[in-house]
This record gives sequence, structure tokens and C-alpha cells, in this order.
Amino acid sequence: SALPSMATPLPPPAPDPQFVLRGTQSPVHALHFSRGAQAQGCLLLFSGSQSGLVHIWNLQTRRTAATLDGHGGQCVTWLQMLPQGHQLLSQGRDMKLCLWDLAEGRSAVVDSIHLESVGFCRSAILTGGWPHWTLAVPGKGSDEVQILEMPSKTSVCTLKPDADAKLGMPMCLGLWQARSSPRPLLLAGYEDGSVALWDISERKMCSHVTCHEEPVMGLDFDPQQARGISGSAGKALAVWNLDRQQALKVHGTHRLTNPGVAEVTIRPDYKILATAGWDHRIRVFHWRTMKPLAVLAFHSATVQCVAFAPNGLLAAGSKDQRISVWSLYPP
Repeated sequence: SALPSMATPLPPPAPDPQFVLRGTQSPVHALHFSRGAQAQGCLLLFSGSQSGLVHIWNLQTRRTAATLDGHGGQCVTWLQMLPQGHQLLSQGRDMKLCLWDLAEGRSAVVDSIHLESVGFCRSAILTGGWPHWTLAVPGKGSDEVQILEMPSKTSVCTLKPDADAKLGMPMCLGLWQARSSPRPLLLAGYEDGSVALWDISERKMCSHVTCHEEPVMGLDFDPQQARGISGSAGKALAVWNLDRQQALKVHGTHRLTNPGVAEVTIRPDYKILATAGWDHRIRVFHWRTMKPLAVLAFHSATVQCVAFAPNGLLAAGSKDQRISVWSLYPP
């Protein structure tokens, strides 16, 4: 007689994107969501392209509301809105950081900073003491990070590892501040695969830990749990945490099917995270347990950036010149 079938239930099929934005006509390298003050609080998506343009997308019409051209045709690598909702920062491979005023339909560069480094490292900001804010940028020396007070552009300090540390170039940065402390801290991922924590006020490295065998390509941090995640050119995600003595410890690693994570980002509610994969895939994980939740296969080339909106929408930008927008696991 036939044996009873014990078929394993298949995982549910991965969803399709809610919609796709086409029109950058160039690989997409940076994404950032914002509730723009100039758009009466409606959600905007900013994308930075290899051709040097920043596109501002109205997500209701799914068309570009404006195009910003300030990087001389050089790839835009990082975008960040400032808290009051009408000033945008953009970083390009032209070694320039532009500050745009977008209020009332303007698109003017009102300030810019010349970066000393031609590397791939994206800048980071901390806006706790608004209207003053802190900016971390790759520094002049290949292993340095420069900290500036903004908007005055005053140099606060240069963070340089000890000569014998051999960490290589900083590849990604994250600024944060513990609730209990006024002191800004910097997390930096380096070329040698390590992540370091710097105390900016003391200008010292509190700790560093080797997380990866390859350069760290992206990191994100959950200050509520003092726990972070990093992705690299290799085949693993690393989860690490900070103890009360501000020592970094690797908590665990999660093996990936294919090497190469261009960016990793935790959703603002710290429930899930997403990775941008060189294997054309977007992977979504539960943050507390690192349980894989979804593999989103839509793009036909490297996914170079991922970003979450405050309402939980996820956007991914790819070398295939498309931006996919997904609605998964609503917050």
C-alpha cells in the first residue's frame, strides 16, 4: 500500500513589490524616505543615482516631483533629510557633500563641504542638539573619520586608529547617543572586517571587534537594546552588542546563501531588518531572533541600497535602474 504522504509545506511565495519606480535611467545607489515639510507631510522618497542626480519621488503619484543636479555627474552615495523637513544632505563621488534647501519648491544648494576622501564611505549625522548637529565624514588620512559640528562646519576632532591596529579604511559610519548620556558615540565599520566604537568627546576608541573576514559594507544599530548588525563583502551577517563597559562583543553570525551585502537597515520600530544583496535579492529578517522572513526576488542586478519609511514601507534600489517598493509586515 502507498505510504501516507508527508510533504513539507512550502514556504508562502514571496510577494510582489507594491509598485516599481522607473525613470532614474541610471543605477540607484542611495535611498532615503522623509515626510517632507514642503509636501504637506506626504511621504517622499529620495533616490541618488550613478549619474549624479537626486530624484525626489512623490509616492502618491509615483512620479518624480523634482530632480536635483549638484554632483557634476558623479555617483550620489548617501542622502539624509535634516529634522525640520526641508533641508537635504547629499554626498557624491565628486568628494562633495551638498546641503539643499527644498522649502516651497526650491532646489538650491545652500552650502557644501569638500570631502578629503574619495572612498566609498557614506557620512552619518546626529541631530540630538538641533539646531546644532554632528556630522561624521571620511577623513583626509585613509583610515580617518572627521567629526564636524554643523551648521558652522567647525572641526571637532579626527578619529584615527592606532598605527598598529591596521583596520584599513572606514567603510560605513553610524552616530548615536545613549539616552542616559549627552556624549555622542560613533560606530565605524572598517576595511579589515572590524567594527569599532569611538567616544567622540574623549577622542578615543572604546573597543573594536572583528566581525567579518571581508570589508564591512554596511551597519545599523538599535540603541534600545545596544545591539547592532553589520554586513560585508563575505557570506555572513554579524550581530554584536555593547556591554555596560562599552565593549563590543559578537553575539552571533547568520550565514547567507551568497556573498555580498551592500547595505543593512533596521526598521524604525526595531522589529525587522532588510539587506541589499549583491545576489540581486532583498532579504528580510526578524530583528530579535534573526529568523529569515522573506527573500524578495525582483531585481535583475545587484541591490545597492535599502531604506524603510516611518510607516513601514521598504524601498530597494538596484544597479538595474529600478526602485522596488514593498509593503511587508506592517508595523
